[in-house]
Formats: sequence, structure tokens, C-alpha cells
Amino acid sequence: MSQPQEVVSQPQRLAQPQHVVATAGHVDHGKSSLVRALTGMEPDRWAEERRRGLSIDLGFAWTDLPGAGRVAFVDVPGHERFVANMLAGVGPVPAVLLVVAADEGWMPQSSEHLDALAALGVRHGLLVLSRADLADPVGLAAVRDDALARLAATPMGAVEAVTVSTHTGAGLTELRTALARMLATLETPDPAAPTRLWVDRAFAITGAGTVVTGTLGAGQLAVGDELVLSSSGRTVRVRALRSTGEQRQEVTGVCRVGVNLRGLDTTDVHRGDALLTPGGWTEAAELDVRLTSTGLGEGHPGRTGVRLQGDLVLHIGSAAVAARVRLLGSDTARVRLARPVPVHVGDRALLRDPGRHRVVAGLVLLDVAPEPLRRRGAAARRAHVLASMTGEPDSAAELARRGLARRSTLAAMGLTPPPAPAAGDWLVDPGRLRELATRLEAVVTDWCRRQPLESGMPLPAARAALALPTVELVELVRAESGLQVRDGRVCPRSGTGLPEQVARAVAAVLADLAARPFAAPEAARLAELGLGQGELAAAVRAGLLVRIGPGIVLDPDAPERAVRVLSGLPQPFTVSQARQVLGTSRRVALPLLDALDRAGRTIRDRDDRRRVAEAGPPRVGS
Repeated sequence: MSQPQEVVSQPQRLAQPQHVVATAGHVDHGKSSLVRALTGMEPDRWAEERRRGLSIDLGFAWTDLPGAGRVAFVDVPGHERFVANMLAGVGPVPAVLLVVAADEGWMPQSSEHLDALAALGVRHGLLVLSRADLADPVGLAAVRDDALARLAATPMGAVEAVTVSTHTGAGLTELRTALARMLATLETPDPAAPTRLWVDRAFAITGAGTVVTGTLGAGQLAVGDELVLSSSGRTVRVRALRSTGEQRQEVTGVCRVGVNLRGLDTTDVHRGDALLTPGGWTEAAELDVRLTSTGLGEGHPGRTGVRLQGDLVLHIGSAAVAARVRLLGSDTARVRLARPVPVHVGDRALLRDPGRHRVVAGLVLLDVAPEPLRRRGAAARRAHVLASMTGEPDSAAELARRGLARRSTLAAMGLTPPPAPAAGDWLVDPGRLRELATRLEAVVTDWCRRQPLESGMPLPAARAALALPTVELVELVRAESGLQVRDGRVCPRSGTGLPEQVARAVAAVLADLAARPFAAPEAARLAELGLGQGELAAAVRAGLLVRIGPGIVLDPDAPERAVRVLSGLPQPFTVSQARQVLGTSRRVALPLLDALDRAGRTIRDRDDRRRVAEAGPPRVGS
């Protein structure tokens, strides 16, 4: 087979809109001939395809359609041996021409292609009755009615039917008109959506390097963009872009596009890989899904009870990945893949049994980061949860199910992070936050009961008790609970948190200090009150006392009061002058002045004299 040829020209911008349409239908029903008649281009790229008159791989062609702008066609093979190639082309495409030969009618591959389209949720299409010149009117009407009835049972519903003959040219004008009407009903993709370009071809161009092609369903691509290659996680840069025969500086989905990648060998990228916006997608090898049956054939488990066993393949985009399925509920399942694929909640995919040549089930992705099913009864509980999920992206509901999640995680799942209480990148569901606040009160109360000399529970211990990923989340929960935080500890909402006898002893010390604020109690007085080192440390942590030296404690306001008193002295002043004006001893005056020096409230000169600083830095305390 000969390699496809590309022509490099100067970058251009295309103002007119672009649409992408795939063909589908049984082998030799005229799909390629139809594309050739509509575009004047040869969709069969390989010499063997043209020699055999049989599409083997994907073909591509385009035309400018009045009333619709630029339309690119993905021509897929119809033979059952090449259904995987067909699915690679149809997967990312929003609309389809289903071709049925008027002289032969509905055939086996017509059914498998329609099953695939239904499983993928394709909602826009046209029925094209080809080879009309070979069919009699009665037979043609019967074929049309049968095909329309089959399509009506799929997400496409009622579609237009156009009768054509590429041999005589009859009906082609009507087909172009109907195609323009159908394309006018397509939704406009979000240009700000994260990029996921499923690769359907990869080849090399002399002097340019590796080129990949695919259908860009949404988002944008521009020269110079950095993307992630899904199969390796490698960052690649866009060197050049080409769409429908023209070089571009940027493209917007939906469109067919060729991407020239800098520094990447053709052996590093294959069909089924994807080029991704960094951080925009979840690479998942385990998925929770809803099985869909609309329009599927008799192989679907919901219709015949066939179990999802054996060697199945999941098709999503242009990827085909071996899959094992575990049914959870009547229409929900856990799918385990042989390798991760980039996905969002709400994506559609299908399961196919290649040995039996049939689509087994369509899938809607409900959860792209599910928890493992380890414990007894986990599958039944999970089925109950999945039963309430619609498959439509709902960030608030997802956050409620998880309780807490990173903004970046939700975004990578295809969900817009909802308004919610936040701590950094973490979001907490309001209901879960209230539950955590109640639990925090209980664990803090229990901690203070078991650790009576502790003024509160250290933040790291609270984080571990609540099984939270960050200490910042503990602070968010604490604020919701109304508990206090002092010195890195979560404290009860009211009271000192100290044992009653210790609280009474501290109150006695404070009463002594009320009369003489700078006369720190002697060791004998502390011993008399039963205040040892542990009790004093607890009182300091509770904010009831301030420690200015070993065994020396004062009222917490004493240091600031001392600054005010010392400000009335001639500046600078001596230790002796300070001791006298404060009415205390050198045992207290020296460590108090040292503490004021460290806090920047006083400044010490070379001759050991001090003066009060003009500014007011942080309070003194330990």
C-alpha cells in the first residue's frame, strides 16, 4: 500500500463553519461512491482499496456545501472484518449518512453499524437509499419503510430519507439540500472545552516529521499548543495544523484536522491514542457505567439475558481496548480495561464481541474514578448509588457523593466545580461539612477528656481523626463547628478546657496578679496551689497565663501593660529603674525585659540600657 501524501502550504484561517459527517452501512452499498459523487474526491486512500473496490480503512474527503459551509466526510468500511476500523471513524463524529442499497435492502452490516450508532448515542443522521437506478419503485418503497422504522427505534428517531443514484446523478441535489438541513440542527460545540483529539491515522512527512489526524469534536487547537499524549503521558508541541487541505494557525471543533507534532516519532503514536489538554481529562482503566439498549440488536443483555462475559472490546473515540465487565445492577456495571483511556463523566462508548461480530451494549459513563469494590456487599451498595445517577455531568451531585474533592479532579472528570466551601484546591459538600463539624466536636471533647492538661487537640491529630487529606481542611471544619483554635490546637467552644482543680488554681494566681501584676508567684505558691510544670503548660496553651521564663508566669496582658508603664520612664532606662517602676524583683524583671526585647517591644543598647520601641510588633507570649 502506498503512503498518503500531504502538501504543506502557508498557514491560512478558514472563516466558514466546518462539519464532519461519517458514512455507515453494509459492504458494497455505495458509501465511497456517494462520498466521491458529493465531493469530487477519492476517499479510498490505498491502491488495494481502489483495485478491490472495497474500503478497508477510513477514507476522508470534503466539499463546500451551500447553506452548510465546509463539510468533511469520514468514509468507513462496511465489511464485517473491518468493523473496528469503522468504529474508529464513527466514534468522534456527531452525524452520519446511513447508506442502504435500494436493490438489496437491509443487510447484516447495516444492523451492526446501526447498533453501533445507537450505542454511541448519535442523534443526527440521514437515510440514503443508493443504487436507486437498480431498484423497482415497489421494492424501493419497502426498503425505505423498513430502514426508517429501524432508525426510528434509535436515538436518531425520525430522519429524512433521500433516494440517489451515483451512476445517473439522480437525487444528489436533493441529498445536498437535506444534508444542509440536517447539519443546521447540530449543536455548536464549546470552543473553550478541553481538547481530546482521538488519533485515527499517524504517518510521517519528509521534512516535517510525524503527523496525526482525527476529528476534533470540541475545543480548539493552535500552533504552539502543548498537549499530552494519552498512551505515554508525554508532552508534545503542535508544530503545524492542517484541515481539509489547508494549513491553519488554529482550528475549532468540530473539524477534521492533521497535527504535525514536534519531536515525536511515528512509532510513539497509534490509532486509539489521544492528544489532550493537560489536566483536562481523567485517565481511567476502571469505569462505572450504565448499559444502554436503545436500538441494539438481540445481543444486548437487557433484551435476551446474555451475560457480559468473554473477550469483549470497549470502543470509545478511535480507541479499542480489551475489557472485562462485572454487572452491578440491572443496567449498571463496573468495566475494567486493559489500559487507561481519557474520559469524562457522560461520555458514551460501546462494548463489542469481536468473536460473534456484534455490539453487546452501549455505555454511558457514570463515574470515571470509582472506589474499589473490596468489602462484602460493596457491589450491591454501589449499584444502589449508580441507580440514582443520570450520566449527565452534575458537579454538585458528584461532590455530594464524594463528600470532598479537588477542583482539579472534578475538572478532569468533565465537571465544572460547583460553589462550595473550599480550602485551597479542595471543595467540601455543605452536608459533609456539617457532618465533619459534628464529628470534630466529638473527637475534641474526647481528646480533652483523655488529655486533661491539654488545652485542645493538635491540628494534625484532628486531621488524622477525621481522615482529612490536609490540615487546611481541619481549619475549614473547625470554623463550621464554632470551636476555637489556639496555638495550633482545636479547643472547646467555651471554657478553659482545663480540669476543674487546675482552673481554680489558675484563677487564684490571676487573683494574686490582679493586685500586683508583675509579682510572679514564687515556686512555693505554685506548689501550694498544685500547679506543676504540666499544669502551667496547659494554662499557657489555654491562653490563661503567659510564660516569660522557667517557672515564671504572668497575666497574658502583663507584657503590654509593662510596655505602657516603661514608656513613662526617661529613655533609655536601666533594669533597676524598670524593676522599681514595675514593682517586681530582678527574678521577674530580667526575663520580662528579655521577652520584650525578643518581641521588638523594647530595644537594648550596648550599655544594657533599654528604650521602648516606637512601633508595636506582636504580643509577647509563649
